[in-house]
Amino acid sequence: MADIDFFKASGPFHLSELAKISVAEIAGSADPLMEIKDVAPLDRAGAGDISFLDNPAYQDSFATSAASACIVSQKFVDQAPDGMALLICEDPYRGYALIAQAFYPADLATGVGISPMAHVDSTAHIGSETEIEPGAVIGARAKIGKNCRIGANAYVGTGVQLGDGSVIGPSASVRFCIAGDRLRVAGGARIGEDGFGYASGPDGHLKIPQLGRVMIGSDVEIGANTCIDRGSGPDTEIGDGCIIDNLVQIAHNVKIGNNCVIVAQAGIAGSTTLGDNVVLGGQVAIIGHLNIGDGVRIGGQAGVISDVPAGSVLMGTPAMPQREFWRQMATLKRLAAKKTGKV
Repeated sequence: MADIDFFKASGPFHLSELAKISVAEIAGSADPLMEIKDVAPLDRAGAGDISFLDNPAYQDSFATSAASACIVSQKFVDQAPDGMALLICEDPYRGYALIAQAFYPADLATGVGISPMAHVDSTAHIGSETEIEPGAVIGARAKIGKNCRIGANAYVGTGVQLGDGSVIGPSASVRFCIAGDRLRVAGGARIGEDGFGYASGPDGHLKIPQLGRVMIGSDVEIGANTCIDRGSGPDTEIGDGCIIDNLVQIAHNVKIGNNCVIVAQAGIAGSTTLGDNVVLGGQVAIIGHLNIGDGVRIGGQAGVISDVPAGSVLMGTPAMPQREFWRQMATLKRLAAKKTGKV
């Protein structure tokens, strides 16, 4: 059970309601009117809780769990303890996510309205039901949609536009940005700061004004302390449905397609383009002015120095096709074993 000092559960829900929410079927003779009060891990769940099994590594915990109900795939049904109600789902993890969202919806409203300790410029437009916490600053001509939340000490700059349902975390800043609905920015993120552009010469480094914006689609999540630079003239663009983890660096003029996933500490240099559904593992580095095709997957700590065709799976530095990477690793292992006499 989640800590009630931080999280408040909705519900309870009947088992039949949860089956509908998770697009699952109730197995056997389980009572559709069984009351479920919360979600919990298999090894901590008790009466009134629902859990899930997706990874075979947790079969033992499943077999001994005290949960009243569990979301499982058909192949694990026979391993369920006696008396446990089962929801049969093709993708139990996704089913659990839907149920957990029902118990803990993303509505972060606190009812504070606009705090008298916030500074909202008289020319800013604030949509209905939007909350602005103490210390937040909303700049001139900013437009913030309905049902938004601006966290404590956050900054929304001059002319920024945020769509309905957006959440800006505490101490985050958003400048030179136009975003769609349901943008979620975690605390400490920096959106729209200067790109890294200089004309260097014998007399030093001459800064080039960064005159673009950051254009963000709808349903985008941006993690804590991530930095997304505004464009130098063209815009930096983030497509719909992208999930960007903590501590990611996205440089000026980068264009990221729809539904991309970028994991922590990845860095994308200026003017590189990512297609749709690209996945970058942690600490991936991509140099500037490259084209990364649709559906590309790049493993953690890879260094990408050339264009990548659509659908490729890369690993290593310099990044190479996955099979080639593992062949090289196997060869190195054999050579090392031969040299040490441990073949």
